[in-house]
Amino acid sequence: MTTPRPGSRAEQRRRTEARILEAATKAFFSAGYDRTTIRAVATAAGVDAGLVMHYFGSKQELFRRVIDAAPVPEISGAPGPATEQILAGLASRLASEPVASLALLAIPADDADLRAAIISAITLGITVSRHLIKSDELATADPAQVIRLLRPCVLSLAARPDHSGPP
Repeated sequence: MTTPRPGSRAEQRRRTEARILEAATKAFFSAGYDRTTIRAVATAAGVDAGLVMHYFGSKQELFRRVIDAAPVPEISGAPGPATEQILAGLASRLASEPVASLALLAIPADDADLRAAIISAITLGITVSRHLIKSDELATADPAQVIRLLRPCVLSLAARPDHSGPP
């Protein structure tokens, strides 16, 4: 890819887009998808909300670009920000009564909807088992231990699929 020359329109556009993505990343990972607005992202980036829409088209596309820009870890490496946000939300719900819903996920896979539904079902099942059914093991388990055990599963579902092996 050719680097735009300094001061050119292409370079200005690249810098503006980078500022918007940086502001959006901070907003999505601190406030969550539902509470983040295009207007708030625009204000934080120092641009008009219309410009954010011009570059990204929709809030969902902006969120997808933020997730795409995040480093995708190897299974043995540290989980990425989206996975950590999911697990932090679950840890919070395990430690207290559940009040928040799972944020919309942008998973880089053709079957992203199914993957998000599976993650949501796992999260719901753990929360219901702990707080409503009061399953002995889950009701008394340390939330940090539950998250440690769950992390590889959620990371695997949220990561880019590896099509090199069997289905």
